[in-house]
Amino acid sequence: MKPIKTLILILSIAVLTSCDSVRVATDYDRQANFAVYETFAFYKPGIDEAEISDLDKRRILRAIESELTAKGMTKSQNPDLLVSIFAKTQKNINIYNHNPGFYGYHWGWHPWYWNAGYNSVSETTEGTLYIDLIEASTMNLVWQGMGSGVLSLDTEEKIERINEMVRKILAEYPPARKE
Repeated sequence: MKPIKTLILILSIAVLTSCDSVRVATDYDRQANFAVYETFAFYKPGIDEAEISDLDKRRILRAIESELTAKGMTKSQNPDLLVSIFAKTQKNINIYNHNPGFYGYHWGWHPWYWNAGYNSVSETTEGTLYIDLIEASTMNLVWQGMGSGVLSLDTEEKIERINEMVRKILAEYPPARKE
């Protein structure tokens, strides 16, 4: 019986953490020499176009600055890289039909003899954040990271989610060279 309990516990943890994770993807210019990029600045025209609140923009920019600084980069008036962002949200509506089964007889999670069934609706908002790194001297995009995850309306949870998303996206920068 113990292996079954352990399996149920592992599956429960996997389901809970998979619903809460941030999905990340990156792309980059294979010709760019990322070792020479030491300084950065925010690209105001690109950031101004992001259709999110000014509060969220500042939260994202603070998180990006913190992550790039932790990687040894310096914010500069004469940068090697310009940082731009783009963000979008999408509402997901999920409708679950809890069908009682054959002739209303139902075993399992709802063991009522006659059950007419019911529907439940849940709504989530998924956010996607793009971080673009542009070579300042050429204005060419050299690296792009994208992260997606469920957002919260609670301010503290939203701040944590933004920090997590930025951290996971920028964990992929600089890209590892494949020989």
